Amino acid sequence: MSFKRKDPDSKRIPTVVTFLEMKTKAPIFAPLPKGKIAILRAEHPPVHFYRYLYDTIGRDYFWVDRKKLNDEALAAIIQAPQVELYVLHVDGCPAGMAELDFRTEGVGHLAYFGLMPEFVGRGIGFFFLHQTVQLAWTKPIGRFLVNTCTLDHPRALPLYQRVGFVPYSREDRYIELP
Repeated sequence: MSFKRKDPDSKRIPTVVTFLEMKTKAPIFAPLPKGKIAILRAEHPPVHFYRYLYDTIGRDYFWVDRKKLNDEALAAIIQAPQVELYVLHVDGCPAGMAELDFRTEGVGHLAYFGLMPEFVGRGIGFFFLHQTVQLAWTKPIGRFLVNTCTLDHPRALPLYQRVGFVPYSREDRYIELP
């Protein structure tokens, strides 16, 4: 990475973003993890609930973009008819989220995906991601996109590749902390 901080007090964090795509649904099987598992679509999710998921899941990975939005702007995104929020529940508790964005015709985008901290490392991420990919390909898309960065969980990139995503670009960027 070729980043140099100009200001030591800056709220800018360097990262490398990897962009991945899937052009056809990969024929992969993901076994059902142990426990009571449910994936439910949150229809018109309230902003406070979305912020709870986003903040809790993204806290350790510098998820900040949605924190910069006021409630009205955030609601316009997450409650759009072409945006779908799926919540993973394990033993009745929220355990993860997957946000699918179909606002671009013919393209699906996995905008956010992650697990609550206490569910990381329990073998459910692959299953949840696999199910999310299956849901995305029920839509009339020809391309499914996701991006990850070096601030995400270290297993994020290999997990995306395991379900069939292929890297097509990389970029040096800065994350601006709010």
